[in-house]
Amino acid sequence: MPAFPLLAVDIGNTSTVIGLADERLDLTHTWRIRTNREHLPDDLAMRLHSLLALTGAPTPRAAVLSSVAPPLGQNYVLALRRHFAVEAFEVSATNLPDVQVELDVPDAVGADRLCNLFGAERYLNTHEYAVVVDFGTSTNFDVIGRGRRFLGGVLATGAQVSADALFSRAAKLPRITLQAPQSAIGTNTTHALQSGLVFGYAEMVDGLLRRIRAELPGPAVAIATGGFSRTIEGICREIDHYDETLTLRGLVELWASR
Repeated sequence: MPAFPLLAVDIGNTSTVIGLADERLDLTHTWRIRTNREHLPDDLAMRLHSLLALTGAPTPRAAVLSSVAPPLGQNYVLALRRHFAVEAFEVSATNLPDVQVELDVPDAVGADRLCNLFGAERYLNTHEYAVVVDFGTSTNFDVIGRGRRFLGGVLATGAQVSADALFSRAAKLPRITLQAPQSAIGTNTTHALQSGLVFGYAEMVDGLLRRIRAELPGPAVAIATGGFSRTIEGICREIDHYDETLTLRGLVELWASR
């Protein structure tokens, strides 16, 4: 059976990103949908069929997926097996023998962070190290060494989670859109909140990147990905590249490297 088109599914806590790749490993279609842990295999199959039909995309012949939201990973595996006759490859630290996970408990690393390792390889160039800043429900700083070494990282609260916590504890504060204001000094409540939540978060990212770089024995390139990366693009001074599809593309390249 042909291996392409290849379906790549990255299941996060808040959203699931789905892509279809061709023989050149290029993403020809991408979709972002809300993660719903209550969906059963048949629900997921109907959703996949709808997405493919919506854009006239071809039926996948192979699949690879990463999940940090159990039991959705296994439900996608069952949906693909039953309705697409495809056996999906599910990413974990135990089935990637050429990846060296240098954590106290290697099996504990999230599948999405292993995908980031593969997605970041093209940015290493002359650098020995890379740091992927993945803006999701949490913000992950993944430290990667040449030779597919996962060295560790930092886990921080995501920007939207921080905002939601603030709004839930301060009833009089208005819910706002997370976007950068024109200046740091706010002249109204919305402006002040945007400054603190966006500029303050960008300063946290820059500060952590400086600390990480100071602890590494060589220079590191920093790449941002995830939905909130669009908001802080151009604000963070320590980030070198922005790549919204890094995790999904890494998932495709991980599958092809087996």
